[in-house]
Amino acid sequence: MRGVRWRRVVSQLGRSIAVWAVSTLTMLVLAVVLPDFQLQSADGDSATRIAITAACGAGAFGVLSAVVWPLLVRLLLLVPAFVLGLLVFFLNGSLLLLALRINPSGRGAAAPETAVIVAAVMSAVASATGAALAVRDDETYRRRLHRLAARRRRSDPPCPVTPGLVFVQLDGVGHDVLRDAVRRGLMPTVARWLGEDGVRQSADRTQPQADGMPSAVDGMPSPGHRPQPTHRLTPWRTDWSSQTGASQLGILHGSTFDVPAFRWYEKDRGEVMVCNRPTSAAELQRRAMVRTGDGGLLTVDGASRGNLFSGGAGEQALVLSIATRRRARQNRSRAGYFAYFSDPAGAVRTALSFVAEVVREIGESTRARLRRQRPRVGRGGLYPFVRAFATVVERDVVVAAVMGDMLAGRTAVYADLVAYDEVAHHSGPCSRDAEKVLRRLDRSLALLHRVAEHAPRPYHVVVLSDHGQSPGETFHARYGLTLGDLVRAGCGLRVPRRAMGVPPRVQQWGSTRSGAEARAAVRAALRRPVEEKGGRRRPVRGAEPIVLASGNLGLVSFPDVPHRMTKEEIDARHPALLSTLANHPGIGFLLVRSAEHDGVVLGAHGAEIPLAGLDAEPGPLARFGAGAADAVRRTHSFPHTADIMVNSAHDPADGAVLAFEEQIGSHGGLGGAQSHPFLLSPLELSAPAGGGAELTGAEHVHRVLRRWLRELNGPQVPLTDATEEERVA
Repeated sequence: MRGVRWRRVVSQLGRSIAVWAVSTLTMLVLAVVLPDFQLQSADGDSATRIAITAACGAGAFGVLSAVVWPLLVRLLLLVPAFVLGLLVFFLNGSLLLLALRINPSGRGAAAPETAVIVAAVMSAVASATGAALAVRDDETYRRRLHRLAARRRRSDPPCPVTPGLVFVQLDGVGHDVLRDAVRRGLMPTVARWLGEDGVRQSADRTQPQADGMPSAVDGMPSPGHRPQPTHRLTPWRTDWSSQTGASQLGILHGSTFDVPAFRWYEKDRGEVMVCNRPTSAAELQRRAMVRTGDGGLLTVDGASRGNLFSGGAGEQALVLSIATRRRARQNRSRAGYFAYFSDPAGAVRTALSFVAEVVREIGESTRARLRRQRPRVGRGGLYPFVRAFATVVERDVVVAAVMGDMLAGRTAVYADLVAYDEVAHHSGPCSRDAEKVLRRLDRSLALLHRVAEHAPRPYHVVVLSDHGQSPGETFHARYGLTLGDLVRAGCGLRVPRRAMGVPPRVQQWGSTRSGAEARAAVRAALRRPVEEKGGRRRPVRGAEPIVLASGNLGLVSFPDVPHRMTKEEIDARHPALLSTLANHPGIGFLLVRSAEHDGVVLGAHGAEIPLAGLDAEPGPLARFGAGAADAVRRTHSFPHTADIMVNSAHDPADGAVLAFEEQIGSHGGLGGAQSHPFLLSPLELSAPAGGGAELTGAEHVHRVLRRWLRELNGPQVPLTDATEEERVA
């Protein structure tokens, strides 16, 4: 035993000396390359003296990075994560200047801006060298992960021996997109979990795979030479409102009631609700908790990372619903941020990757514009920075926080990675940009899987999505006018000149809003309650209609009428409006309240189907597949459903829809892949639905996840109301 201990000490000492030597060499090279970085006196020094100066400087910088940097991060943990990330370069450069000042050789000087560059390069080189030397040493890797997390305190209770659950949400990744990514070798970690190590185009594949081979997809294990699957892939279907606000509220809090879209107008409050607005998110979470009488999925020793809602977790980071209020000491997720920013090299890599992603996005958007790629939307303004935040900063901080949660032994962790959704909105769900994001997300899953092997308790990793995305050009690009312009024309109101005489399929290039989830993550990171325009609106008699868009779902409300208007009332007030909308080729169907039939679905050529008769005669809903009628009927029952609900046209041949927002990959309504997310669960857990039943709605998914927590951790996890089929399962 003593010999093993000594070998570990010698091994660690050898690695430290090697890192020191490489850092010294790096400092010498930088002193030659950078004119404002000096390692010798003005009169010159011998090569030996310069080498000693570099060695002392590298050693001092390494000691300060190991000792002082964690203390600085702890002092700055109250600073938002996004701001702390921007301070990385300044802090690292300051440590280098201090190291040169205390250098025993009395030599060494650098301009402040040069010190930032030198510190960044040395941190990256030292980290890469240390990782390369320790890559084959599992014990060293385990100790490094524990130091990185630094979460467990002496006062913490002993870690339970029962398995914990980590839920990783890949925002916007549809079921079919995931299957295609696995088939094409874009996500090897997921492929191994599904027992598909021999997928086509895989990097380690030597023989082509025969088409039609069965697999673990949809729960069917693979025979033959393939590895044993560890997970099952199950599709589920969203409500009509296929967007993160409704789905994540249902998954975390068990209720999607009265969330008709991503944004909607509430007449009784005179306010536009927006799911990624901090005040709206907090109100939606409060309503769900009142309706269910429960705190959420994560109330038992849980952590919420990068989400719109807390799920009742005690540990929260980048959670929008708490962004506007002062959080208690125990809810600041200090250890989660510390786990990431305590490593200066990791923070520097994130900052450099952020800059590289901005440059990459500018290059890709420029190439798409020069090639006249169709469809496309504007990707200028702040969008490159929002994309870089979503694909780099948010991912790194959230993954590091989840790693810390696992090493701390938390019972339930739910994290949202928004990178794919953000890129797919602007580049397309199947674009090359989106494929690159899927590869990176797969690497994040592989990292979490490896960390689980070193956690103090067993963990099951469940991967799921909240919705998919449907491709297609924008409504504006195809017809030269917005949904608001069409509504104004149907009401006999003045239509803006920009919408007159514009030929079809001519794209109007202009500014575009960033993706909803990425904007929410930025707001949570900055702790700034930035509100969208159009908050509270006083009802004015004869006021113009309020037209809002949620992907390919549009909502029209008349603010001066206190109740939800009926078809008869709308026809009396604006005789041409409903027929103008229903007969437009870009509109799939309308939902309006009816004094005669309670509710009706309207389509082209005078189609008018009562909600009660949709099963026998789906009419305009026939193109939208199974479950569309139930989804429409449920939304009709919500108190705050708009006067007119508008769903865009849908082409079943290619799954395309027409977004009412500036997005070429959209979600929010019915049509195509947006309504079909996935649930990837370990085989050790019970089947999501028994008897071949379909998972329908986020509330159903919530009950499944809660059931799994109860299976693993006992009756301390309360169950919500469930159907008889779920109880049997």
